[in-house]
Amino acid sequence: MDKICEELYRIGIVPVIAIDDAKDAEPLAEALIKGGLPAAEVTFRTAAAEEAIRIISQKFPEMIVGAGTVLNAEQADRAKAAGAKFIVSPGFNRSNIEYIQSIGVPVVPGTATPGEVEQAIELGLDCVKFFPAEQNGGIAKIKAMAAPYTKMHFMPTGGINKNNLNDYLSFNKVFCCGGSWMVKKDLISAGKFDEIEAMTRDAVNAMLGFKLKHIGINQDSAEAAEAVADKFDALFGLTKKVGNSSVFAGSAVEVMKSKGRGTCGHIAIGCNNIDRAVYHLSKQGVKFDESSFSYDADNHLKVAYLADDFGGFAVHLGKNE
Repeated sequence: MDKICEELYRIGIVPVIAIDDAKDAEPLAEALIKGGLPAAEVTFRTAAAEEAIRIISQKFPEMIVGAGTVLNAEQADRAKAAGAKFIVSPGFNRSNIEYIQSIGVPVVPGTATPGEVEQAIELGLDCVKFFPAEQNGGIAKIKAMAAPYTKMHFMPTGGINKNNLNDYLSFNKVFCCGGSWMVKKDLISAGKFDEIEAMTRDAVNAMLGFKLKHIGINQDSAEAAEAVADKFDALFGLTKKVGNSSVFAGSAVEVMKSKGRGTCGHIAIGCNNIDRAVYHLSKQGVKFDESSFSYDADNHLKVAYLADDFGGFAVHLGKNE
């Protein structure tokens, strides 16, 4: 993936915006950033799109703002001049895509069939839009289409909402989702930017899915660790399971055979995607111990410790099962 698509992968959700009045662009972008989504696809369905992109790109250079519904070269030129960092098309128009490539703007063309995916591969692309997602068979069709095309990544858009978001994002070939449920036109027109900010934050929380996985308790020896686990087993029915470096009591308590991270032990927080969790927490000022980072075969994070302890406990992120 190019750098823009990699950044959109970490953000996870791209708000798809149809804006009627360019004066709303600045407060809207501010609401999205405060809510945790510094990205937007501003669609060229309205006359205000070009000016909205220009305002957002100038006022908020940290925001990944792109142009959507770009159907021809003239719109592509206007989008680039306004400061769009990427361009999205609803369908696969080869000449349009080739033109966008020629002017040096990353393009994510719309696809709905294997034939269109193969044309995208022929043009050197490894990220495409899948549109309209729900009406075209949803995540089941994406999984079926992705099977032969192991290097292709998809951005489903159309019918995505808080309730089905993670059905899509849980598939490793989906690099982000486009959605408009937190930026509906009536909310923008009514100036309800506080509500947009709250809905954006709610979308991010739903995407990340933080929950407590287990608590780790430091002990000095294997015998001490088993003794503690035996108490949890005997009193609460948390079945003991002996591992190489620790003993679990059920799934919620891990007793370490030797002193690990943290004065008292560690707390494992589960999330749906550790790469995204690290990105979003870092945006809030959270520091991570990068020496603790562990990666899977696809070079995605599978363990990440926060730099600071919480009440004597080290805290690390792990993937939800």
